[in-house]
Amino acid sequence: MVIDGMDASAIGSDPTDPVADLLVRTATGDQDAFAELYDRLSPRVFGLILRVLVDRSQSEEVLQEVFLEVWQSASRFAPNKGQGRSWVLTIAHRRAVDRVRSAQSSADRDVRAGFRDLGVPHDGVAEEAELRIEGRKVASAMAELPDAQRETLTLAYYGGYSQSEIAALVGAPLGTVKTRMRDGLSRLRSVMGVMS
Repeated sequence: MVIDGMDASAIGSDPTDPVADLLVRTATGDQDAFAELYDRLSPRVFGLILRVLVDRSQSEEVLQEVFLEVWQSASRFAPNKGQGRSWVLTIAHRRAVDRVRSAQSSADRDVRAGFRDLGVPHDGVAEEAELRIEGRKVASAMAELPDAQRETLTLAYYGGYSQSEIAALVGAPLGTVKTRMRDGLSRLRSVMGVMS
C-alpha cells in the first residue's frame, strides 16, 4: 500500500495487523481509514470502557473521547512497537480509569461535604488506620513481586482486563500471562501471610 508516495512497509506497518495499517492511514488524515477503524474497534473499545465504568452514558462519552484522541494522536502510534488494537485499547483503558478516578474524587468530596453539613461527628480514625495499614501491606507485598507478575496482576485487578486482553496488551502468550498471574498470586499470598 502507498501512503503519500511512501510504501506503508517503509514506515513500519505490519501487513498482518490491519488495525496498524488503519492507524498509519489515519495519521495521514485519511477519514475513510478512521471510519473503518471506528467501525472495527468501537464495539470492543466500548465493552472495555463499560466494564470499567459500568455506567452506559459515561461509557459512551468516554468512547467518543477515546476516538477523538486516536484521531488526534494516530501519528504517535509506532507499528514496529506493538499491535494497533492494543494501542487503542490502552488509550481506552487509561481514559476509563481517569473517569473512574475523577468520579471517585467527586464522590469523596460530596461525602465529606455531606458529613460536614450533617454536623454528625464520625469517628473513623480506627477504620482509617486499619485501611491504611492493610493498604501498605498490599503495596509492600506487590513491590516484592517481579515486574512481569506485578504488571499482570495490576492490569487484572485494578484495570479489569481479562487474561487474553492482558496478553494482547503486554505482547505475551496467553499461557505466559496465566502463569505470571498464578505465580504472582501465590507469592502475594505467601508474602501477605508472613506480613500478617
